[in-house]
Amino acid sequence: MEIDSDRVANVDVPRTKVAREATELIRDTTSELIYHHSRRVYFFGSLQGRNRDLSFDPELLYLGAMFHDVGLNESFHNSGHRFEVDSADEARRFLQAHGVPEDSVRRVWTAIALHTTPGIPEFMEPEVALVTAGVEYDVLGIGYGAIPEAERAEIVALHPRPDFKRQILKAFTDGIRPKPETTFGNVKADVLEHFVPGFQRGDFVRTILESPWKE
Repeated sequence: MEIDSDRVANVDVPRTKVAREATELIRDTTSELIYHHSRRVYFFGSLQGRNRDLSFDPELLYLGAMFHDVGLNESFHNSGHRFEVDSADEARRFLQAHGVPEDSVRRVWTAIALHTTPGIPEFMEPEVALVTAGVEYDVLGIGYGAIPEAERAEIVALHPRPDFKRQILKAFTDGIRPKPETTFGNVKADVLEHFVPGFQRGDFVRTILESPWKE
């Protein structure tokens, strides 16, 4: 299988065996949408790391970026877990099978599990912070002007974004529609509220008031 360029926008892609095999796995088991998005998350996260003067392990950032949305796959639709946890667990299985040290596995797991939980990852290890930063840049446009147009264009030329906004929302909807209970208290409830007729999001206040406690 042809592997994409090892250097884009002055960012090197890790050339280790585990990184190469992760690339092949994600390309073979996810959609083109998720594959290209995941690669962009790595590049944008790396550039944001430079902007923030963070020292990070490129391999761990790459692995977190590549696996962060694999939990949207159909095989996880009946897991009963948040897709972020399914993604993190799948990454952990892959990394442990490749003999990656447990502290590194923990960092990747945490980076993936928290990538849709704003306000926390930025205060954690650089790899955790930068997976979220890459996701927020590519999906939400947070910090858009912090990356020069030339570098952004080079990344998007290699990993294009055709109709990305609509398509990623569809992927989110398809991935979490079968387990709506997993959206309680997180941003994916917004997705189902917009795109799934009849969906009723969990209410934190009502949950407290209707708990079995008398007071």
